[in-house]
Amino acid sequence: MNNINSVEQEIDILENINKSKDEVRQRYLSKCLGISLGMTNVILKRLVKKGLLKIQKINNRNIKYLVSSKGLEVIAKRSYTYFKRTIKNVVTYKEVITELVLDIKKDGFPGISLLGNSDIDFLIEYVCLKCGLKFAREKIECFFIIYSENYKFDENSNKKNNHRNNSASLHEIVVKL
Repeated sequence: MNNINSVEQEIDILENINKSKDEVRQRYLSKCLGISLGMTNVILKRLVKKGLLKIQKINNRNIKYLVSSKGLEVIAKRSYTYFKRTIKNVVTYKEVITELVLDIKKDGFPGISLLGNSDIDFLIEYVCLKCGLKFAREKIECFFIIYSENYKFDENSNKKNNHRNNSASLHEIVVKL
């Protein structure tokens, strides 16, 4: 097994146990993570051996898993790493979107229409505001159109025909990063 996947699975198990208010069963963990029951058992034993997880015997048949303080540190470190990576991505996206918005403004468009829901729509709206362009979440004919990464094109429309000099796909913009 890939060592990175193994560590990720260990942390996933710790997070599942930590979030759960009830007793967590191995079968539940294996289904959540999409791994075998045997692999779940191996990972749980490894977590106990590393001191990341504690076992509390409830009765002869049942045990309760508790995340140790060391395990909580591992979860917190993963969260912090994820947060740092997310902030770095937001800064990078903002730079690319700023460049795009300035080009759109230079081309004489009065605003940007963002079609579809986007995870970074707040960035586009913010940059438009900072650059003096209007922002809309619906199609306005004289605006430059950005299709969100989640935009569903009509089956009858040809995406390529819609992408002349007055529109762009957010997916294509972000993929260039």
